Amino acid sequence: MAPPAHSAGARLLLRRLLSTVTEAAAETTAPTAPAAASGVAAPTAAATPSASAAAAKPAKKDPKLLYRRLSALGIAGEGSVSRVLNKWVREGGAPRSEELVKHVKELRKYKRHAHALEVMDWMVNARGMNMSITNHAIRLDLIYKVRGLEAAENYFANLPDPAKNHRTYGALLSCYCSAKMEEKATYLYRQMDELGFWSGTLPINNLMSLYMKLDQHRKVDSLFEEMKVKNIKPDSLTCCILMTSYAASNKIDAIEELLKEMVEKDVSLGWSAYSTLASIYVNAGQVEKAESALKKLEGLIGAEDGRQPFDFLMSLYASLGNLSEINRVWDVIKAKFSTVTNISYLGMLHALYKLNDIDRMKQIYMEWESNYQTYDVRLTNMMIRGHLRLGMSEEAETLREKAKEKGVEFDSKTCELFLDHYMGKGDMNSALNWVENMTKLPKKAGKLDQDRIYKFQKYFEEHKDADSAERFCNCLRMLGCIDGKAYESLLRTYLAAGKKSCSLRQQIKNDKIEICYDIGKLLKRLGDER
Repeated sequence: MAPPAHSAGARLLLRRLLSTVTEAAAETTAPTAPAAASGVAAPTAAATPSASAAAAKPAKKDPKLLYRRLSALGIAGEGSVSRVLNKWVREGGAPRSEELVKHVKELRKYKRHAHALEVMDWMVNARGMNMSITNHAIRLDLIYKVRGLEAAENYFANLPDPAKNHRTYGALLSCYCSAKMEEKATYLYRQMDELGFWSGTLPINNLMSLYMKLDQHRKVDSLFEEMKVKNIKPDSLTCCILMTSYAASNKIDAIEELLKEMVEKDVSLGWSAYSTLASIYVNAGQVEKAESALKKLEGLIGAEDGRQPFDFLMSLYASLGNLSEINRVWDVIKAKFSTVTNISYLGMLHALYKLNDIDRMKQIYMEWESNYQTYDVRLTNMMIRGHLRLGMSEEAETLREKAKEKGVEFDSKTCELFLDHYMGKGDMNSALNWVENMTKLPKKAGKLDQDRIYKFQKYFEEHKDADSAERFCNCLRMLGCIDGKAYESLLRTYLAAGKKSCSLRQQIKNDKIEICYDIGKLLKRLGDER
């Protein structure tokens, strides 16, 4: 039996869990005043204006409107956030640091790290706001994600001594773990231990996550033993990491012993722990235990957990082939939430894709098309994928055309789906058309791996198709991956086709590729001996 943790579902869940570990290092646990929690700062007595002054001033701008402007920036580059914030101030907005940090956390949650960091930079550089220790930790984490490890280390080194506490140390440890810098992470972890900078399980969970990434499962076990020696109570995330580690070593019995130990230690396990457990049982082929874990998972979902647990439920029930439970969970989502998000629709489509239920997929997709607020090309891609798997090329092309009529641009995933489909059928001309479509993507988002490149080149050489080989080389040039081997293949195709060229040598030089011995020999055979 293959180790359960090697499944796609388990890997996805583990990535999300480890992401939780690394981001938790920079988060605050301090209580927030009710007024700040609502996103509106409560005025102090000293700051409360008189009735006449209040009448003279414009109404206070809602901070939520500022976040909407920041959110609408999409992939806008550096400087865009500062422009939005400066304009907000010119319009009479007076953003408070508490409000801005809320926006930072929201942007960070959606992986908008560069924009979140620019907000924090603006707070300090443009408004002179002081960073709290917690905010220093969040900023350090964002600097690592946007500017790299060295920049994060420099930021930490330049912090005032009072700001170097368990939060900022923990944020730096998170950076090392994320970058798989084992030696630095271990040294910092021991340094934190010596300084007494502990905050529950977080440092150990972080280091465990690093060892999981490095497949060093014995070290994960050693850290768990260290927790016992230090009398540190594990939490739900510790349990998730340990279960996944045991599953990677195919130790199912150890997982069940661990769960008993968690009960004995009175560890409160969240829904993610049972999602991890269910995923392990699914991949171990233990259907009844998986279904039991899923029932426990559903019973632990709280109002604060949002929609994500239901998406996992649908995915895991799909892995069990249980369509009735998928539909039941889908009905729960629609009844529980006032709107169904694109993410939930995507999760439902993916669950049905696993079951190869194209008819039900069509129903859900049509429902989404009639209700969506923002178009999400990923849903169309999922439908394209479902049709292509069944060999329904025309239906897939029609879906893409309809999206194009709505002004939707296809993305690299769309190109890859059609490209791989046509390559699999041996229809290399249609596949080449999709490579050309890939070159039209913004910022050349599409990439071709070496395996695909080799298959194209081999086909053109064998079929003596010099014209298509020339088109393919032009695509490689536009995608930024033209090299000497591509020209060697093109020259061999020219020779096979009996085609002459007097411009290839100059073209090779224009692409700044060295004319090595093999290329020079092929050029001579083509009659280009300059």
